Amino acid sequence: MRPSTENLSSGISVFAAVVDAGTFAAAAALMDMSPPGVSRAIARLEKRLKIRLFNRTTRAVSLTEEGRQFYEQVMPHLRGMEEAAAAAAGGGAIVRGKLRINLDPVFSHILLGAKLDAFMDAHPEIELEFIARDQLGDLIVDGFDLALRFGEPRSSSLIARKLLDATIVTVASPLYIASRGRPTEPQELGRGIHRCLEFRNPETGKPYHWEFHRKRKKLIVETNGRLTVNDPGALLNACLAGSGVAQMLLLGAEHLIRQGRLVNLFPDWADERFPLYAYHPSRHHVPARTRAFLDFIIALTSMG
Repeated sequence: MRPSTENLSSGISVFAAVVDAGTFAAAAALMDMSPPGVSRAIARLEKRLKIRLFNRTTRAVSLTEEGRQFYEQVMPHLRGMEEAAAAAAGGGAIVRGKLRINLDPVFSHILLGAKLDAFMDAHPEIELEFIARDQLGDLIVDGFDLALRFGEPRSSSLIARKLLDATIVTVASPLYIASRGRPTEPQELGRGIHRCLEFRNPETGKPYHWEFHRKRKKLIVETNGRLTVNDPGALLNACLAGSGVAQMLLLGAEHLIRQGRLVNLFPDWADERFPLYAYHPSRHHVPARTRAFLDFIIALTSMG
């Protein structure tokens, strides 16, 4: 006898729960089922599909390549049915559900604050989880709905959407300038006169090169700073305290420059850009909560 469509739908729901939760036991708690019940549901689904969906170990499960392809194909439709059901129940205009986001640490201190509070107030039925990571990783295996990352995208099956090209500025605090003087040209930073604060590139494990762009002209200065950090908050705090010169996003520093707490040292070298991309797994259907959050990010970054 052929399994019913209802049984198939139930198996897919259990499959989605296992992917989201990371283990059969966690999925069982999420679905209010027993762990053996989850195992049987997955086994039935695998038998019907004639593929193995998960690699199983005693501690965790991970998607097989066939499982990953099935997830990418079926999840947009499952989410679409969930949203259609919500609309039929009278909640079509309500953005609801959990959104798990892989967040570039450089962007986290820009995002968190009053503007995010306003977004949450506007969408009281959405739940956000931010995980700050140095690397993009595997969105599907790691259970992310969306990623916000700086830098040019590598080739990937993910959908990449550029949100903005962020301006890079070279800044120091008035305290630093009073103590060590203001450099008059970028090349001074490579002569050992000034203290430069380095920021580690997560892709290489080494500090980012200091670049200066003015129209078609580009300079790379070897700064050889003695303090390297990988946290944007630490970089900002050290710079504000007068510990050295730093390069950072204008998006996060502009209000401090306006307040006089930081000084843009080379406003005539203002053409270096660092792109911000949003990544999500499917090109076929983007859930309403993801669309709403992307619209919020676009509006936020447009404000500067």
